[in-house]
Order: sequence, then structure tokens, then C-alpha cells
Amino acid sequence: MSGTTAPTRDTMHTDPHIVGSYDPSRRWLGLITLTFSLLAITTDMTILNVAIPAMSADLQPSASQQLWIIDAYSLVMAGLLISMSSIADRWGRKRMLMTGYVLIALASVLVLLAHSPGFVIALRVLLGVGAAMVMPSTLSLLRVTFTDTRERATALAVWAAVAGIGAAVGPLLGGFLLETFHWQSAFLVSVPMMVIAFVSAIVTVPESRVPEPGPWDPFAAALTLVGMSTIIWAIKTFSEQASLIYLPAWIAFAVGAGALTWFVRRCLHSDSPLLDVTMFRHRIFSAGVLAALVASFSMSAGLLLLAQWLQLVNGASAFESGLQLMPLALAAAVTSLLAPVASERIGMRTTIFLALFVTGAGMFYLGVRGGGLDLTSVFIALGLIGAGIGALALASSMIMGGVPRSKAGNAAAMEDTSYEFGAVLGIAILGSLASFLYRRELGTPAEALVLGAEATEAARDSLGGAVAVAEAARLPDLAARAGEAFTSGLGLAGLIGGLILVVFAFVVFFLTPKGTMLADLEH
Repeated sequence: MSGTTAPTRDTMHTDPHIVGSYDPSRRWLGLITLTFSLLAITTDMTILNVAIPAMSADLQPSASQQLWIIDAYSLVMAGLLISMSSIADRWGRKRMLMTGYVLIALASVLVLLAHSPGFVIALRVLLGVGAAMVMPSTLSLLRVTFTDTRERATALAVWAAVAGIGAAVGPLLGGFLLETFHWQSAFLVSVPMMVIAFVSAIVTVPESRVPEPGPWDPFAAALTLVGMSTIIWAIKTFSEQASLIYLPAWIAFAVGAGALTWFVRRCLHSDSPLLDVTMFRHRIFSAGVLAALVASFSMSAGLLLLAQWLQLVNGASAFESGLQLMPLALAAAVTSLLAPVASERIGMRTTIFLALFVTGAGMFYLGVRGGGLDLTSVFIALGLIGAGIGALALASSMIMGGVPRSKAGNAAAMEDTSYEFGAVLGIAILGSLASFLYRRELGTPAEALVLGAEATEAARDSLGGAVAVAEAARLPDLAARAGEAFTSGLGLAGLIGGLILVVFAFVVFFLTPKGTMLADLEH
């Protein structure tokens, strides 16, 4: 040893999960690259909500086509997350990441040729495939790049903060673009972001694969695609129909449940499973997945309902509503970075509990305000929801650190799937509930004889329909009553959503092993 210096982690890398030479001192630059690409993905998830009205006026899609334009992205992404993560474990996570960048950029550019709803649906499918390539790869690469538990907790906190910011930036950016440019700009904005991420990834992100992963199972991959996409489609359809009595959705749900059951059994009996479902035997991992799902449940429903309230009841433009949703993102960003520090003082178990409880308090506050909801109340609710969701950055640490590093791809896929599934459930359950209560509160408008059957049904179907009908017929009283009905439905949805969150706060608390600390999340 005389005359020599032991190599440090920042000058030498011997991790078997990283392929080729890599300077670990670049890991923080890699974090910037990976979170920037995540920002592009999460922005893309919500930006279309603002662009739909202008796109519909231009392309005139049918009601069914409009739903597919919105849903195709999430259906494809959710169905492919596990498969793409498994392929990346074998082919290379950096390769998968950069291929996803290229596919997203290509699909975004092709919007310039979009002159029909069918073409846009096809582009949304391609974007969903690209997102399924990128999302789990970002988490997998963070898991293998940051080997120190505290550093990894900070990196995952940044990742979670950017995810929350992206969800709120989407409507803001979309509103700005729509007020300035054509609706196609909502797609084209992804192109420069993907180019920047691609160039940066070349030098800041290492290649990573699982040593000796075993053969890939294409049949299991098909089962996950069928299972996840059909179940999510069924839940969305129940929500859109505002009824559980709809046979096609029940058939799809049964097919999806059967496919996923078959998938789990196949994985349990396989020597090289596509997804190691035994990960759920780890209580820390399972608690993290459940916390992530519930956090996504509340954030997605809250953003959807409050965005409608801000624009259609409070009179904000698309850009203004995006700006007014920013308290959620800012609160999430702050608490994401503070959560690892708090967990070292009071433990992960208590921190996760408080995060879910605070989020539930934000939803409860919406319900307590009820018909007296105003902009100040919305900001307070958004701040509480964002603060709780930001602290749930620890859920990422629990998921990614709760299993061995060789399972990083599997863990990343499960985290992304839990976020996606939580969003679908939140919008379906709380969104449908708010819609049902809106129709019950509004009833049959007194102006029904003047409006006619079609316009009356449009007004009863949604707040947006009521506002459009009221503006066309110059009936401001109808718009005001519709706004009151929607606010009432929003309040009760907030109460029920808050109750669900508080209940699951206790579930996650007791599921998380007592005394769990960040230092325990190392394998």
C-alpha cells in the first residue's frame, strides 16, 4: 500500500450493473439530464388537456375519437411499462432511454402532418410507447448511479419534485402556447426538449444492464399489455359512462384481470420472470408502492377538478389557470427536498404517514369550504396537497431501495405503474363522483324548453357543456347555477378523497416496519 492511493468511488467504478467506463462524479449531471427528460414526459401528460378545445375545433373529432386522443397515451404507456423496463434490463437502460427520446421527438414532429383525428391518435400511441421507454429508465439509472442511500434519497426527491412540477407546468405551458401559436405547438414543444436530453445523456448517463438476466418472456409481456391496458380502459369507461352498468367495460375488466392473474402465476413459476412479484414480500417496498399510488390518486383528481373550477367557474384563461395551479408544484418541490432530512429525525414511517395525512387535509379543506370556495381557499388546498405529495418523494426511496439493485428495473416499472394506475383511479372515482353530484345538483334546467333536448343534455352532461350552452344562448343564470352545482360536487369529492387518504395514511404507517430509516434502504 506504500506510495499508493486507494481509488475512491468518484474516480473508479466497479459496479457490475454499469457497462463500460463511467466517472461517478458525473452522477449529479446525470440527475439533471434524467429529471429534465422526466419534466418533458410529465408536461406532455397534461399539456393536451389545454389543447383539446382548439384541436377539436380544427379536426372535428367525434366524441369517441376525442376520448381516444386523450386516453391512447396513458393506455399504451401503462401497458408497456413492465415490458420496456424488462427489455431495458437486458438491452441497456441508456439505449432504451435514448431510443425513447428519438421516438418522442419523431412523433412530436409528425404532428405537422396531422390533418385527421386518426393521425393524432396514432401519434399519441407513439408518444405512449416513447414514454414507456423513458419513464422507468430514468428511475433505474438513478438507482444504479447513486449507491449512497442519502444521496439516492436526495436524487429521488428531486425526481419526485420535477414530476410534480411537470404536472402543473403542462397546463401553464399549454395555455401560453395556445394563446400564442397553433395547437400543434403543444406537441412540437417536446422536440427541443428531447434533443437537449439526448445530447446531454451521451456524456452524463452511464449504460446499465442486469448481469445474466435470463431469457425474455414475450408471452408474459403480452399479458401485461393486455391486462393493464384493458383494466385501465374499463375504469376510464365506467367513469365516462358515469355508470357501472356497461357490459363492454365489464368484459374488458374481466379480460384484464384474467390476463394479470395469469401473468402473476407465470412469473411466480418462472426462473427468469418478467417481473419479480416476490418483491411485494418486502414490506418497505409494498408500503412505498401503495403510498405512490394514493399520492397520484389525489394529485390527478385534484388537478383535474380544480383546473376546471379555475377556468369555468372562476373565469381564468388556460394560461392563468396553469399559473394558479403552481402552488401545488412549488410546495411539492420544497417538501420533496426536506422529506429525507425529516425522515432521518422522525423516521420514514412517521414522515410517510404525515405526508399522506397532510395531502388528505388539503382534500378535506376543499370539502369544508364547499360552496364558499374561492381562489384563496384553492391556493391553501393546493399548498397542502402539494406539500404532502412532495414529502412522498420518500416513497420513491422505499420502492427503489426496498429491493436489491438487480431489481432496479422491476422496481422502477412498479413505481411508474403505481403512479399511472393511481391517476386513472383518482380521475375515475373522484371525477365520476363530482360529475354525478353536478348532474344531481343542476337537475333539469328551467331553460330546458328554450334550449331544446340536445342543448339541455349537453348542459347536464358537464360544466364545460353548460358554460358553452349558456354563452351561446346568452343565459348567464344557467352558467352561474352550473358553477354552483360543480363547486358542490367538487366539495363532496374533496371530503371523500380526503377520507380515503387519511385511511391509507394509517395503512401505510402500519405496513412500514417500525424504525425504518434511510440507512435501511441499502442492498
